[in-house]
Amino acid sequence: MASFAIEDFVGNGSLQGLLPKLLEEGWDDVPTLKTMNADDMNELNMTQRQKDALEIRSYLHNRALMQYADTFEESGKSLPELLKLTKVDLTTVYGIKRGHVARFTDRTTTSARDTLSEAYNLQASRRTASRNESLYEDISAVTTRKQSMTRSLGRTNTAYDVSLEQSMADFKIKDGHVFKGIVASMPDEPRACGCVQATPVIENVAPYSSIENISVQKLTPEYKIGMERLVKSKTPPMKASELWRDKPAVILCIRRPGCIMCRAEAHQLYAKKPIFDALGIQLFAVLHEQIEAEVKDFWPRYWGGVVLFDRSMEFYKSLGGGNVLKDKFISGFLFNPRAIANYKRAKSMGVEQNFRGEGEIKGGLYIVGRGKSGIAYQFIERNFGDWAPHAEVFEICHQLQNPRGSQLELPQSIQQRD
Repeated sequence: MASFAIEDFVGNGSLQGLLPKLLEEGWDDVPTLKTMNADDMNELNMTQRQKDALEIRSYLHNRALMQYADTFEESGKSLPELLKLTKVDLTTVYGIKRGHVARFTDRTTTSARDTLSEAYNLQASRRTASRNESLYEDISAVTTRKQSMTRSLGRTNTAYDVSLEQSMADFKIKDGHVFKGIVASMPDEPRACGCVQATPVIENVAPYSSIENISVQKLTPEYKIGMERLVKSKTPPMKASELWRDKPAVILCIRRPGCIMCRAEAHQLYAKKPIFDALGIQLFAVLHEQIEAEVKDFWPRYWGGVVLFDRSMEFYKSLGGGNVLKDKFISGFLFNPRAIANYKRAKSMGVEQNFRGEGEIKGGLYIVGRGKSGIAYQFIERNFGDWAPHAEVFEICHQLQNPRGSQLELPQSIQQRD
């Protein structure tokens, strides 16, 4: 899995000498750097070799193939030239493993630049649309349609995202509607021929009072070029409400930072940082254990944002309606085809893993509005490795960007079927 440390991203190539200027101009994290276009490169007076290097490294980073970046850059070839090489040349001349060749030649993976461009275009089209045309149908319509949104486990991630985007586009909130919180989770069903029952989940968004006074401690800052890898001095605890006092926030509750599925989820979410930046949304990851070696392995390789420690596990308890949600390895993973599919998805992304720490306490994700406006959305990790759908997260974040209501109402329960 490609690291979010920018020093790892630029490697030993021609971009190294450009680091001070990148920092000065605000290109100081990997997701943002990958959105650089030709005009941006020209403003920095980048040489053709540096432009080619950035294109190659961005392409490889999207495909978790950064181990080949220095070799490709040293070849002096551009990305289009490299993509024209035969499979034999890629394996014999450049040393690409046979299992990685297909991933390298797959051009369907969306680049960060394309994703950000789509996000800006989406916002622009919404701003110019008629005020009577809104983003969603009445949220109550979701409840009646949720059964039709189930899909096969065998579908690819691309099909998954497209289907979700189409589904979300069908929902509308009328002009002036006060936004209501949403509870979402993946479906679950009895396992082992009915001997193991589906994991129960709450049907109501946690009350804001359950999270506003949580005591958290900052373990890492947001990663930037040249900074220390960890907060050296012990930071004092702070109220969680300070995190979203001025800006909305996405809070990702990690089950275990060494877990292959948790790492993959964190990496995929943080890779979308430029979109969250454009929407004015902050990103935070929360851990319920403080194991320094695990934090070092997790940040900034898999997550470049702020990492927080929730000693009392209050964020996790709120996801479970007051109690942490737990599942055993045998019943929750070995007997659960959805969890196994989630594991295979993470494994295919080249994520490393370890088995240190507590891994039975389930996590999830919150989207919290600015100030005391409340919890707009919470996603529960019902099956090990479930992710909050990105298209859904972006839709909620966009709604929070220009809220029309003064305060979020008590939630209408929605268990999102996917």
